[in-house]
Amino acid sequence: MRQPRARTLIALLVMVIASGTVFFRLVEGWSWIDSYFFTVVTLSTVGYGNLVPATVLGKIGTTLFIITGLGIFAAAIQRFGYHAILKREKHTHDGQNQHDAQE
Repeated sequence: MRQPRARTLIALLVMVIASGTVFFRLVEGWSWIDSYFFTVVTLSTVGYGNLVPATVLGKIGTTLFIITGLGIFAAAIQRFGYHAILKREKHTHDGQNQHDAQE
């Protein structure tokens, strides 16, 4: 299975965060910063509980948002984690090769 490109994941993540922010701003009437905060906290599964949707549409929208957004968020975290591991392995491998060449 082919991995999505990092740019694609970043674009999807930005789109999900932006749409969630706008949705909660319009439906729940929260401030822009509260809407953004709730979106990121929900996507990251932290869930502080200080903001909770009060409307029926907000609750239904939140469940749909979690189902779709969490998958994108998880894929982005996985992809960037994998990239960091590869970079570390390359750095470790290159350092070992330099060490071997000095001996």
